[in-house]
Amino acid sequence: MEALDTSDTFSGDSIRCAIALEDDMYSRNLETGFSYEILREFAKTDNCKMTIVPERGNADYLDSLLLGKVDIVVLPYQDTAVSGITFSRPIDGKVMALKSGKLSHIREINLWLSHFQSSDEYTALLSRFNRYYDPHAKAEKGLKASTISPYDSLIKKYAAGLGWDWRMLAAVIYQESRFSINSYSYRGATGLMQVMPSTAEHYNISDLLDPEQNIMAGTSHLARLQKMFRNSDISAEEQIKFVLAAYNAGEGRIEDCRTFARAVNLDDTRWEDIVKAIPDMSKEETVREHGLKFGKFNGSETVRYVDNVMSHYEAFCMICPA
Repeated sequence: MEALDTSDTFSGDSIRCAIALEDDMYSRNLETGFSYEILREFAKTDNCKMTIVPERGNADYLDSLLLGKVDIVVLPYQDTAVSGITFSRPIDGKVMALKSGKLSHIREINLWLSHFQSSDEYTALLSRFNRYYDPHAKAEKGLKASTISPYDSLIKKYAAGLGWDWRMLAAVIYQESRFSINSYSYRGATGLMQVMPSTAEHYNISDLLDPEQNIMAGTSHLARLQKMFRNSDISAEEQIKFVLAAYNAGEGRIEDCRTFARAVNLDDTRWEDIVKAIPDMSKEETVREHGLKFGKFNGSETVRYVDNVMSHYEAFCMICPA
């Protein structure tokens, strides 16, 4: 985009932003990613540092704006006045809200939005994010596409580092977050690959809401798990299932599964046999008798996780042939 001459009222500032959208879940996931990219483009153009305030439950971000806890809130367009709040011009059904009294800031945002909406970058963002996507419905209809997600270029980049088919990594991300950068679990896992803060810290990742940093953290962890299972006698074909299971449940849990499988004469190198062993691992006597290090394990969630990722992968391969 061409350079834009503004008064630089934000220049050099650190801007705290929140994204508060309330559409249906999948649409909301894409809209959140779209809004993040808009904010990032604005910060980049105006030489600012952008920080996204994580979404928590039903937080009232307009109150946070009035209290000075955030500087900008992106929310659905509304034509109703709110005391103490000033709204920007709309962009794709959304507005930026600022605390009233910052007229130079709102003028700067409106000028930038007007310029940005006529740019090639904006057209490209619309193409990336404004599409409804149900991979299984598409696969069943025999439909084809050249893209899977708004983050295909990042997924391809980091899948190559793993030695994976990029569509497998896309399947993991789809299972984890449905491609939502703003996805959170009650355990604290965050972003596209649902990375825990402790994992991010281990890999020196500072911003889990940034798509590339999140994928970098997730794939770094997958690479470590993959290396661990490569050093075992598990076949290359089976390894991916063990890596997926460990990403979901933790490698210690999966090593417990293998220990128990061997003890009951099942093949600990085949995921199918691990699945057979898992139901008994929820019993206290199993833990005592076999010395399982991580205690009881109700692994039904992990079994579903592996099945779902493999199913998503098959759908993505049908939709987007290599």
